[in-house]
Amino acid sequence: MKREELEALRAKVSCESLLEQAGYEIDLKESTRRAVKYRRGGNIVIVTHDGRGWFDPLSDEKGDVFGLAMLLEGIPFPSATEAVASSVGYQLSRPEWRSSRSCVPLEDIFERWRSRRTLSPGSDTWRYLCWERGVPPAIVRQAIREGILREGPFGSLWAAHVDSEGCVVGWEERGPDWRGFATGGSKVLFRFGSSDASRLCVTEAAIDAMSLAALEGPREQTLYLSTGGGWSPATDAALAELAARPGLTLVAATDANSQGEVYAERLRALAEASGCDWQRLCPPAEDWNEVLKNREKERRERKMEKRMRPAACAPAASREASPGMRRPLTRPDTRPADREGS
Repeated sequence: MKREELEALRAKVSCESLLEQAGYEIDLKESTRRAVKYRRGGNIVIVTHDGRGWFDPLSDEKGDVFGLAMLLEGIPFPSATEAVASSVGYQLSRPEWRSSRSCVPLEDIFERWRSRRTLSPGSDTWRYLCWERGVPPAIVRQAIREGILREGPFGSLWAAHVDSEGCVVGWEERGPDWRGFATGGSKVLFRFGSSDASRLCVTEAAIDAMSLAALEGPREQTLYLSTGGGWSPATDAALAELAARPGLTLVAATDANSQGEVYAERLRALAEASGCDWQRLCPPAEDWNEVLKNREKERRERKMEKRMRPAACAPAASREASPGMRRPLTRPDTRPADREGS
């Protein structure tokens, strides 16, 4: 299917309709307007974003209506699109809840972003990003020069999501005790690196994107991206626009879990539709930040072992005098000589 057809299906088919058809029942007592809980036996799925998104509270599974079809039926992405298409026109057993949230003007989003300070060495946000999350200062300074990082409240980090025009439309929020996204903002893409790159590495978090850049070292032709832990229609459109470049390689650098594989499969389908090369780059840990922190931990342990290792014994000193060293002079005997008859 073309991208326009996929977007039309997302708009026509809600996640709730797929769940009802799969035998899930709504739990009205534990549902809210923003989070509708569905149960089937011991399985639970929470529907969000007005029926356009979902997540499993008992695992890391989450996504859109296509990801839900893949999960429910155990099918690949192309088959999931057919399953979703067959559900067009399905009527829920209850009226759909509609969100009452109003759209936040883009100017207000940008003003909130501009009002925050850029990172400075020694600040709470700097310590969180460099010390706790292990992102090298050189990478942080590059991101600051690109204007994509801000200091949020209580030592949190704001990492900008920008549209194809380079305008800030939202930001990922990460901190020691906080994880979220800008209220009223839009998830598009966090972009770190060369804007005209021929290699795109797609991760699920801005900190993972910067961590992968640190692990790979400087690469002038690579743009590190983050979807912000979701996959909005705007994200899909932005990736399709980037993938249309000639000679491009699209790298699925998503997490090493089931959700990461769903995203990787989606990127593979996008690469095929766009005619660009595709690669899967799977982290040897849960995500790229864990890989980076593990590498730093190993480096510190090796350094500590080297310090604790006993020094090799020095060779015994030679009894011979070193060349050029004078022997100590013998003091002359000044005692009076014995006299006969004394």
